[in-house]
Amino acid sequence: MQAQRPLEGPVADGLLLSVLVPVYNEIDVLSEFHRRLTGVLRDCVDTYEVMYVNDGSTDGSLAWLERLCAEDPNAALVDLSRNFGKEIAMAAGLDHVRGDAVVVIDADLQDPPELIPKLLEQWRGGYDNVYARRRQRDGETWLKKTSASWFYQVIGRLSRVRIPQDTGDFRLLSRRAVEALRQLREQHRFMKGLFAWIGYPSIAVEYDRDPRLAGETKFNYWKLWNFAIEGITSFTIAPLKLATYFGIVVAVVAFVAIIVLVAKTLLFGDTVKGYPSLMSVILFLGGIQLIALGSLGEYIGRMFNETKGRPLYFTKQYLPSRHVRD
Repeated sequence: MQAQRPLEGPVADGLLLSVLVPVYNEIDVLSEFHRRLTGVLRDCVDTYEVMYVNDGSTDGSLAWLERLCAEDPNAALVDLSRNFGKEIAMAAGLDHVRGDAVVVIDADLQDPPELIPKLLEQWRGGYDNVYARRRQRDGETWLKKTSASWFYQVIGRLSRVRIPQDTGDFRLLSRRAVEALRQLREQHRFMKGLFAWIGYPSIAVEYDRDPRLAGETKFNYWKLWNFAIEGITSFTIAPLKLATYFGIVVAVVAFVAIIVLVAKTLLFGDTVKGYPSLMSVILFLGGIQLIALGSLGEYIGRMFNETKGRPLYFTKQYLPSRHVRD
């Protein structure tokens, strides 16, 4: 049984809720997003901060966020020095939030802020990681839905850590979950995996995902492919094992084939024929070797990047919320 967190009525006295919002070129949706979000927060908590992390936006999002911080004492801003990517932006936000609980949500309104009270309800029941699981995903193509499903099935089988399927970054984290994540400083970050890796009691809250309110998704299929590679290489060495096992199988088959060919030649005088088939086999094995070398290179490249010891990010400015206690 999970430890119950004290609460009186729908609002927790003294609770500070932080909402972490990574932003990259979302000027078309920021105003409506902030309006809906703050409307929800005012009804479910007494003190909150909305931490926007500007990840190198070029469309006017930064100027809008700076004006918001001047007008809304509950708004905060972390402005990164360049575009580091969403995973790093979330890490920067987690480094700066000060809440007893932290909600991570995108600004495109595909994930409804109106779900936050349900996330809080499960957190109050003692769960440290309350993740939102999609029942359906409106506004997404069949190919994207299918490829995402395959990816989570594959990584679920390969990884030792169970990564929930049909979930994104939209979730609520307890303070101790946030502190655990802040200790993980690897450069190549797959946050959905890190959320699961830290452990702690977790539970899903299901919802229907809406289409984007405006603008375009920042993830094309090439970026999604690289994201999948990032996730797999971050949480399993299965590609290296598969290359090893396949190499053993091919070596055994090749050895048996050599024995058969030598025996046929000695016993029946058959000559070895079929240069086309020989070339096909050579090209096939060469392709497998290149795939294995590519997999090995991915892991070596990650080791190289990690050994540099560079900071995850740099900030140009930090504007804390003015209604939040230190």
